[in-house]
Amino acid sequence: MLSSKKKYIVNGNSGIKAQIQFADQKQEFNKRPTKLGRRSLSRSISQSSTDSYSSAASYTDSSDDETSPRDKQQKNSKGSSDFCVKNIKQAEFGRREIEIAEQEMPALMALRKRAQGEKPLAGAKIVGCTHITAQTAVLMETLGALGAQCRWAACNIYSTLNEVAAALAESGFPVFAWKGESEDDFWWCIDRCVNVEGWQPNMILDDGGDLTHWIYKKYPNMFKKIKGIVEESVTGVHRLYQLSKAGKLCVPAMNVNDSVTKQKFDNLYCCRESILDGLKRTTDMMFGGKQVVVCGYGEVGKGCCAALKAMGSIVYVTEIDPICALQACMDGFRLVKLNEVIRQVDIVITCTGNKNVVTREHLDRMKNSCIVCNMGHSNTEIDVASLRTPELTWERVRSQVDHVIWPDGKRIVLLAEGRLLNLSCSTVPTFVLSITATTQALALIELYNAPEGRYKQDVYLLPKKMDEYVASLHLPTFDAHLTELTDEQAKYLGLNKNGPFKPNYYRY
Repeated sequence: MLSSKKKYIVNGNSGIKAQIQFADQKQEFNKRPTKLGRRSLSRSISQSSTDSYSSAASYTDSSDDETSPRDKQQKNSKGSSDFCVKNIKQAEFGRREIEIAEQEMPALMALRKRAQGEKPLAGAKIVGCTHITAQTAVLMETLGALGAQCRWAACNIYSTLNEVAAALAESGFPVFAWKGESEDDFWWCIDRCVNVEGWQPNMILDDGGDLTHWIYKKYPNMFKKIKGIVEESVTGVHRLYQLSKAGKLCVPAMNVNDSVTKQKFDNLYCCRESILDGLKRTTDMMFGGKQVVVCGYGEVGKGCCAALKAMGSIVYVTEIDPICALQACMDGFRLVKLNEVIRQVDIVITCTGNKNVVTREHLDRMKNSCIVCNMGHSNTEIDVASLRTPELTWERVRSQVDHVIWPDGKRIVLLAEGRLLNLSCSTVPTFVLSITATTQALALIELYNAPEGRYKQDVYLLPKKMDEYVASLHLPTFDAHLTELTDEQAKYLGLNKNGPFKPNYYRY
């Protein structure tokens, strides 16, 4: 049982800064972006990997109310209108989904019970930008139970569950998100979370770096007062390292993306299950005998390849890292360059977190009916902007599925317009998200309660002890029983009996 705030504090070591170069940010943050038609298929073409993955016009099914949530006057049952969701009347359905998710998120529920009387986040004002699903709703309500005030926007224009957003708004959370936002809507929602009279955020929880970058660029004085940033995506972490390298990061940040619990569970096991779900729901295809190329063999790529191989697909892998490339070869996959197989494969999946992995040249050479999708965080991996030309015809097949047709009649099947496939087109396993959400919650507690001087203006990896604690909270679900070291064994290994059991440099 945790009995005081101090027991949430875990010492951490500084993470190794990634030496990654990015193009200069082109987005103008001191102006409101040009408004796009909310049901148009037109796009603004972004200029760099640091701003393009949030740009897209919205699409909603014809059965939906076409009135923009921004034009509606809505109030919850308590009379509050400090939110903007699709339809507040859907709150009851969203509440049921959240209750189901709670059953598969044991660690967050345990945190609520253990910290009932302590409120380790009392006084914390957290502004968040993540996917808004039933699972993140459980996280948000846990943060509220721990004493935090929260304001939230969506990090992806397609992944928001409208009924869940409505349930959160009904519960009193200022939420600004709906499925099918335009680019203008996306930035407007973020600004509504941040720009509130009399409310100064002191913590940021981000997924992709858009929120952090918005505050940094548009509200620099507010940014200087932030006590800590928690970032869970590879794209957002790269941005933070970029700021740190330039000497412009004036607050400590926690890199959750490279924590063991994120990499080895969310990235691997979540994608291993959700890649098949996303492809099945959108295309109804059979995987047996299909030729698939997976670009990238990190944890996400490993999960995708394992799932597709198990279904009988012939899987090729592309990689830039010789270590990951060797792993792919040892796991039985053929390592190729994309150009070598692009004419013959049935499915192309990107998992790199990079930009321009699939270019217009690749798209031109694909076979008829080739399926193209992305499992990385951002929408920069596939050069979708290059397909917005007069000679190509776009044909909407169903929600999140487009045919792009060439003059000779060849067509490719583009899923989610190059955005994250699983969260845009299907769902993800709740239990795995419980692991990541618990990691995020503990990282926020750690940064918020850390004594002055423990964390400097830099990017830190999650302390190993915290990773192990998150894992231990999930073991009772499996009726799992850990073996305990004897005093003699602990002395022999030079370990504390209670952990951490691996050094920070250990690679799982």
